[in-house]
Amino acid sequence: SSKIRNMEVQSADGVAVLEDCIGFSLTKTISKVEEKLKKGVLPDCQDDDIFPRAGNEMGAEAQIRFLKAKLRVTQEDLANVVFECRKKDDENQNLETRLKDTEEENTRLQRTISLQQSQTEKYKMLSQEANKKTEGLQQEVTALEKVLQ
Repeated sequence: SSKIRNMEVQSADGVAVLEDCIGFSLTKTISKVEEKLKKGVLPDCQDDDIFPRAGNEMGAEAQIRFLKAKLRVTQEDLANVVFECRKKDDENQNLETRLKDTEEENTRLQRTISLQQSQTEKYKMLSQEANKKTEGLQQEVTALEKVLQ
C-alpha cells in the first residue's frame, strides 16, 4: 500500500491545483497555440506524452485534429467531473439540512426528557409523601382499634 501511495503522490505532482490556475483561460490558451501553429511556430514539446509515438510522423494538420479531439475528450471529462462535483455538493447540502434537522430534533427531545425527569421526581416526592401520610393514618387506625377493643 505504501507503493501505491507513493505512486499516487508522484502522479499528482504534475496536476494543476486551483491556486495554480488563477487567471487561467482555456480559450485564451487554445487561441495562443492556434496562432503559433498558423504562424508555423510549433511548440517545443518533444518530451511530452500528448502524442503517441506515431504522432511524430503526423503532419501539422493531423496533429491539430488529434489535439482538438483530445481537447474535446478532456472537456467532456471536465464536464463530467463538474457534474459529479455539483451532484456531491447537492448531496452535501441535503446531508447538512438533515443534520441540522436531526440536531434540532435531538435538542427538542433532550428538553422533553428533562421535563419528564423533573415530573418523575415531582411524582416520586408526592408518592413518598402520600405513603408517609398513609402510614401515619394506618398507625392512627391501629391505635383507635386498640382503644375500641
